Amino acid sequence: MSRPILALKSFFGLLFSGQIPDDVLQKLGLSRRAPGPAKAAPAPTKPVVEGPTPQDGAVQILSLLQREARLVDFLMEDIGPFTDDQVGAVVRDIHKNSRETLSRHVTVSPVVDGVEGTMTTLASVGLDAEDTTRLRLIGKVPSEGGVKGGILRHRGWKVDKIELPALPAGKKLLVIAPAEVEVE
Repeated sequence: MSRPILALKSFFGLLFSGQIPDDVLQKLGLSRRAPGPAKAAPAPTKPVVEGPTPQDGAVQILSLLQREARLVDFLMEDIGPFTDDQVGAVVRDIHKNSRETLSRHVTVSPVVDGVEGTMTTLASVGLDAEDTTRLRLIGKVPSEGGVKGGILRHRGWKVDKIELPALPAGKKLLVIAPAEVEVE
């Protein structure tokens, strides 16, 4: 059967009986499906996209400090063979750029707004000796507790605000800095 005849037979079969004739199906290599409920196509599964994790934020901060200040390069370098003057010259730029990057994305403030080296009572700075998140007691700490104060050796740091760039959707951050290959 030629194509126009197959088309006409199909058209009139559908028009009058609601079915394509068996001889047309056979010629086309098709078969009639047994009547019954149609199988539902399986619902497409969406890939599970996990939200950002604390590790993503840590990698993102390292990435920013690497990109802006080359901090990771410096920390991973063996500086033993270099003179103090050479290291000092490099550290000055790394410090400046790291500080600017940190200030741009993270707002930090001291846990205790006091002068290091001075006598400090815990109650006067809003600390409790049991608060091990904000306070670490060092020196001759009595085992029975009851510490009221001591010499402030380090003010501590806390994060007030973090503003990191948005993470790419569905992407895991594992690369701090991509490898660079110059093509000549």
